[in-house]
Formats: sequence, C-alpha cells, structure tokens
Amino acid sequence: MGERVLMQGNEACALGAIRGGCRFYAGYPITPSSEIAETMARELPKVGGVFIQMEDEIASAAAIIGASLAGAKSMTATSGPGFSLMQEAIGYAVMAETPCVFVNVMRGGPSTGLPTQPAQGDIMQARWGTHGDHEIIALYPWSVGETYKLIIKAFNYAEYYRTPVIFLMDEVLGHMRETFELPDDKEVKILPRLTESELSEEEIYTPFSEQDFAEPTPTPLIEMGRARFHVSGLVHDESGFPQASFEISDKLVRRLSNKIRIHADQIAMYDEYMTDDAEILVVAYGSVARSAIKAVKIARQDKIKVGLFRPITIWPVAATRLKKLLTQVDGVVFAEMNLGQYAKEVLSLTKKNLKVKIVTKVGGRLITPEEILEGINSLQTEMIEF
Repeated sequence: MGERVLMQGNEACALGAIRGGCRFYAGYPITPSSEIAETMARELPKVGGVFIQMEDEIASAAAIIGASLAGAKSMTATSGPGFSLMQEAIGYAVMAETPCVFVNVMRGGPSTGLPTQPAQGDIMQARWGTHGDHEIIALYPWSVGETYKLIIKAFNYAEYYRTPVIFLMDEVLGHMRETFELPDDKEVKILPRLTESELSEEEIYTPFSEQDFAEPTPTPLIEMGRARFHVSGLVHDESGFPQASFEISDKLVRRLSNKIRIHADQIAMYDEYMTDDAEILVVAYGSVARSAIKAVKIARQDKIKVGLFRPITIWPVAATRLKKLLTQVDGVVFAEMNLGQYAKEVLSLTKKNLKVKIVTKVGGRLITPEEILEGINSLQTEMIEF
C-alpha cells in the first residue's frame, strides 16, 4: 500500500508529472491552472529540474518543445485563452514528432470568459485547434488520484507515439482536494528516454524514419554530434530536412495520422458503470462524471436500467466500445459543461435512431446529479410513450 495523501488536483498534476519524469516546465500564470506552475517552481529544482516563467503562452509552448528536443521530458499548463495561443506550437510538435505535455485546466469562454469558474468548452479545440490533418491524444481524469496517475500515462503516451499529448482538467478538478493512495514504484511504469550511449557507434539516428510503433520509439538525449538531427515544421524526409514533393508530403501526413489512428483501441481508456443491461446510456467525463454516477445510482433505485460510460481518453474516441454500447441501448443522455461538443462526436458513430437528451451548462457551474437525473427521467418517459 502506498502513502495516503491529501492533495489538490493541480498539485497532483504537477507532482505526478515529476514522478513521470518531467524535468522541464515553462509556463505563464493563468487561472485556474496557476497552482501547477507554483508547485513546479517549488518542487522541480529538488530533483534537478528546471522551471521557467515565460513572458507568455506562445513562448511557453515553444520552450517545452525545445527542451524536449534537447532531451528533457517537458510540460506546460494553461487555461482556455492561453491554450488558444499555443495551437500553432502544438501543430509544430505534431509535425516535428516532439514528445511533450500540454495541460489545459478549462474555464468558461470564449475569450476571457469566466476565469474562476469551470467549463468543458475546449473539447473540440483539443482535437482540432491546430490546422492541418493530424491526430491527437487527449486525456481527462475525474478525480485527484486519477489526475496523479494519468499525467504519468500522458508522458508515456507522448514518448511512445512521439507526439504532444493534451491533458484536460477543469476548474473544479484543479481546485478540489481529495485523499488518495500514492502508487508504489512497482505500479508506476515510466517510459525512459533513449540516451546517446545506447546507440551503437555505427548507428545513424534518424528519428523521422518509418516506424510501425510495435516498440517504443523515444527521442534520444542530444549529447553529442552523432545524435543531432534537423528539425522543421515543414514537410520533411527521414533526415528531417524539408522536402516539398507530393510523394513525401502525402506519406508523412498519413504516417503522422496513422501512428495514432490505427492504435486508437490501445490508446483509448474508459470506465463503465452498470452498462451490461442498460437501456439508457449516460455519457459524461471529467468532473461532470462524478455527478453522473450519482444520478445513475439514484435512477437504478427507481428501477430505470441506466448505465454510465466515462471516456478517460477523450481523443482518440473509444469508438469500438461505444459503437457496441450504442447498439444495446435505446437512448443516450449526454452531460457536458458545453453545448454538446462530445455528443455530436459520439452520435456520429451510429445510424441507430436513438432517443437523445443533452444536459448542458455553460454558466460556470457544475452540472448536478439532480439535473442529470431529470434528463434520465425525461428520456425514460419519452421511450415509454414511444
């Protein structure tokens, strides 16, 4: 059994990242993520890491990309307005296949919006915020303990798939405090960086070569000239140098997409509650899922056959499992602190004529169990009448 601790969500994010190997943090303070930076500023130097407060979010994003290419696992954290500013750099990290983690503790928007209130309005921005055809990995915990464990997973995904990973939270999750057990060392799997010494004398390192991703493909620490390589946001060949030919461009963009797309089932994580015999499925994520599970329990007491599906990996979507669940149920209730962003994505997975109820809130307040229960009861009434 690990040590039992009381921790804030933002603090758990920072300490979990350090446990996962993060040794460089660059960021700019912004509510409601600032405690992540504060914790990093205090704790990173204790393990030989580096904390830098940058002049803005654009510089922060660029800095962690550079640090990663120089051999350090790196992270930044922000909220909606800052996340918007980081999009070009995220696209660069996708093209340059640079492992790093971007934390977005969501708040109300658009624009400055509601700095101190929760929201889930950046779900689609996490997927499509940067331009061009690309895939992305985005994780979203629902508790402080899961935040600690999942941020370690985010770093492993970044290393394995050589890609930026988005780590979504919300103001409620970032500022709440909970007790949980720290995982033992044997429970924590950390994917290390490949070092210069692990390359043979004859080996020429080409990080942009064809890979099937059957094995981890971490970026090496750049310690000596032999491991240096060219990095560009332009379409490039295996050497990293720009190439504008149709064949190379087409091959590269498809490879960048496929390395995540064809492994979606391995990447996607989710949790279920009482879905085996469910006639109604509730879909909720992050802090809202905490309200949703209570609503499901109350509905079950009223003999309503309802279950909860909680996506943990928001992107890529757990399409295989969701498609199966959607064939089993007659109705779906979506609960989101936005105007139904994820509902559209999930409903695109089925042609079945399902009854649908979307419970939304964009005023800066968490959706309550009672509001979700009202949606469940309303849908149940429609199904009976039908």
